[in-house]
Amino acid sequence: NRIASDTIAFSAAISTCEKNDEWECVLQLFSVMAQIVAEANVITFNAAISAFEKSSEWEKALLLFGAMLLSELEPDTITCNATISACETAGSWDRALQLASLMAQSKVRRDTTTFSSACNCCFAGTRFEEALQLSEVIAWSTKQSLGEG
Repeated sequence: NRIASDTIAFSAAISTCEKNDEWECVLQLFSVMAQIVAEANVITFNAAISAFEKSSEWEKALLLFGAMLLSELEPDTITCNATISACETAGSWDRALQLASLMAQSKVRRDTTTFSSACNCCFAGTRFEEALQLSEVIAWSTKQSLGEG
């Protein structure tokens, strides 16, 4: 089907933009996708959010995450981690913690990147109590995954 092929091609192009630190290109590609009615998928959003995060365009990353939720696509670990990293760039510890909490509620797998970025956000915002609580969650999660708790 043509739309699926277009989505794959655009996802690859956006991923290339991400790797080359070309966030402006990502915006142009999303605009073209909308014009030709190609549907963005989770991979497309992940590459775009990552491109914005890596370019310190955290506002755009957060806006795109919101657009993804409105599109009724379900974010995955990569989506959420890139968005939490964007929050880290912005020093927005509260949003990072909200997103980590949303991941747990939505049953999206949290990993070391999730917790590391969220903890870094808390430390940068001098939110040491929240960072300590995250550390406790990490310890509990590790025990659970090892079958010790």
